[in-house]
Amino acid sequence: MDSQRRIFLQSAARITALAGAGSVLSGSSASAATRMNGSGYPFALGVASGSPLPDAVVLWTRICYDPLHAAATPAIALNVRWEVAEDEAFRSIAAKGQATAMPALAHSVHVDAGGLAPGRWYWYRFIFGDAVSPVGRTRTAPEPGAMPASLKLAVASCQHWEFGAYAAHRHIAAAAPDLVAFLGDYIYEWGPYQLQHPSRAVRTHESFSLDDYRARYAQYKSDRDLQGAHLAAPWIVTWDDHEVANDYGNDRDELLTPTFLQRRAAAYQAFYEHMPLRLLPLGRRGFVDMRIYQRYDWGRLARFHMLDDRQYRAHHACAKPGRGGSNSVTTRNCPDLLKPQRTMLGEEQQRWLQAGLDDSPARWNILAQQTLMAQSSQVPILRPGDERVWTDGWDGYPMARQHLLDALQSSKASNPLVLSGDVHTFYATELSRNAMRPTGKNNPVLATEFCGTSITSSSRPQARTEQYVAMNPHIRYGRSDKRGYMLMEITPEKTTTLFQGLDNVRDNSSSIATLASFVVRDGKAGLQRI
Repeated sequence: MDSQRRIFLQSAARITALAGAGSVLSGSSASAATRMNGSGYPFALGVASGSPLPDAVVLWTRICYDPLHAAATPAIALNVRWEVAEDEAFRSIAAKGQATAMPALAHSVHVDAGGLAPGRWYWYRFIFGDAVSPVGRTRTAPEPGAMPASLKLAVASCQHWEFGAYAAHRHIAAAAPDLVAFLGDYIYEWGPYQLQHPSRAVRTHESFSLDDYRARYAQYKSDRDLQGAHLAAPWIVTWDDHEVANDYGNDRDELLTPTFLQRRAAAYQAFYEHMPLRLLPLGRRGFVDMRIYQRYDWGRLARFHMLDDRQYRAHHACAKPGRGGSNSVTTRNCPDLLKPQRTMLGEEQQRWLQAGLDDSPARWNILAQQTLMAQSSQVPILRPGDERVWTDGWDGYPMARQHLLDALQSSKASNPLVLSGDVHTFYATELSRNAMRPTGKNNPVLATEFCGTSITSSSRPQARTEQYVAMNPHIRYGRSDKRGYMLMEITPEKTTTLFQGLDNVRDNSSSIATLASFVVRDGKAGLQRI
């Protein structure tokens, strides 16, 4: 059995034991739930799959009758059946079983469906009493020694309910990807609890408690287009700040709240409860210290390093007086930026990343993480120290960025690509040791970065982004006036990336178009516009 899967099963058993003690009743049946609920469809939040291995995939659902009224689901343990089939009609069952939806985990279900064949598509569903869930399509990763001909990857992030419809997810589903990578801000922590995307944002109902975050996920996952993107393919996921609170870093939020770790633990637990995620060991503090960084291999074609640059980072440098969180500062006026001990990933995750790069057999090594890695000065740079940077991104951690680039260079990992989100802008960049010098023999390109725009969340005017591109020549392209996602085709010979932009983010039926496309060729670091 794969070691990662074994750890997941051990963690699940531990959570089951802990959660069972808090259940109102145990061994409950669907008929009992139906009597207590009266009527309704228990799969209102849909189903999902993710964390694919060559022999297993995680299947997810949550028994929820009413996305805005959690009490409609009885506070008792519920038995749910699941099936995985080799065909959409479920004539050939590959795996099946039962799982318990426990109230202590919001009646969520995480099934690590094992014993599957590598590199093939499957269909799955859940059954609760007479109710059958939507049918999802998923797939396993290729066997470790295989070199697949291609991998179609969709990359998305930042989907604030208040700022538009989820038409981008409809287009992701229509693209029929092999895999979806979501890079954070799956939810935002504020906004009215409503099942229609509004015409304007209203800052209210901020989430603080476990119940608050559960309700927020239920609201977001009620969207049919988002459900459709989950039905189309397995997902691999990480988080950013808004799954907890804006611009938090490590154990500190913007208001320096003394009890912030309690809020973070509630948010982390709700994230697990709503993601098709293989849970790794929890420490003695439970969800306070939930590890999310994980590694996924797609045969020898690609290795995905899913990073967490929120939980372990040093506190923000040069924050505003009496505050935590981000600021815009010049390097000259913020010497703390250059302290060598300032970390973005933490020492343990950095060592884990280095090991994964050093021993990688993959043709493409993909660092999937939250925010723009390339330097992005907000003003012209006349001399070192003039750059004005935003301290929540990698610009706020330049020595940690240097450490990561050194790791890439020393590992000799093949064809490194960085995937980013957070800044609600399409960027194509080339990463080198010195962003202020032209790339070339003495300043080689170490990695290519593709940063995706948001599914809905708003950004700056395009004219300002064009100024950023002009002031930062290693940023080859920038587009901030469109919402959408990235669609990538990865083959042994090249990786092609399409920036897909919606016509109108407020229109649920919006069309989409390719704004720009780029290719990175095997063994040739750097971008080519096509």
